[in-house]
Amino acid sequence: MSIPNDPVILLSYLNTQLRDNYSSLTEFCKANSVDEEQIRQKLALLNYEYSPERNQFV
Repeated sequence: MSIPNDPVILLSYLNTQLRDNYSSLTEFCKANSVDEEQIRQKLALLNYEYSPERNQFV
């Protein structure tokens, strides 16, 4: 399965995946063969950034 392309849907999808299945964004990206920097940049367009302490985009 590919990850959502729409930034708003991607935000929801990622935070759910991080909460339920992964201990970090890096772990998610490696497991799903996606570029972490591209995800960060896409969600930065919505003014969200990854918080390692919370393991979610805030």
